[in-house]
Amino acid sequence: MTTYLRIALTAGAILCLVLSTAPLAAEESWESLDKQAKRGKIDAEAKGALDEVLGKSENAKQLFGKAYGWAAFDNLKIAIGWSGGGGNGVAVNKGSGARTYMKMGTVGIGIGIGAQKYQVVFFFQDEKTFRSFVDKGWQADATAQAAAGTAGAGGQTGFVNGIAIYQITDAGLMASADIGGTKYWKNKKLN
Repeated sequence: MTTYLRIALTAGAILCLVLSTAPLAAEESWESLDKQAKRGKIDAEAKGALDEVLGKSENAKQLFGKAYGWAAFDNLKIAIGWSGGGGNGVAVNKGSGARTYMKMGTVGIGIGIGAQKYQVVFFFQDEKTFRSFVDKGWQADATAQAAAGTAGAGGQTGFVNGIAIYQITDAGLMASADIGGTKYWKNKKLN
């Protein structure tokens, strides 16, 4: 691992910590919530994201029907010459309903300024891909961009390397040419 990558991942982890402890709008701060309340918030956000993707795309409905499992994450990304972000999510085994709570972090450098809140929904084609994502974590790369496609939520037509990815963005402003990656891993405090 290069020195730059280590520095970038450390900076991203610090930003994730700051973002995850930031007060929630008109609610208690994330830090003040107990484990069950945090899980409940993550579950509600994940269900909303899944419902939105399924409601907007017939292809998503078909892929979800074939999927072994799914995951959804809320993310906040901030860019001021460099970018970083963090969020929480849950991976769900469709057959058993078992849930694994997870975190995500992203960091990069590029030309950009602004903030963007978005959600990412994953569908996993088979048990092996799902278990690998949950147990080993996952880092997004160029393959993830190919899996997500460029036509928005309706653009996904099939699984790429066992994963289908959908992104839902708010109306926030984000002007960025970013070269960073995103990593997903288990949240030890919530499992």
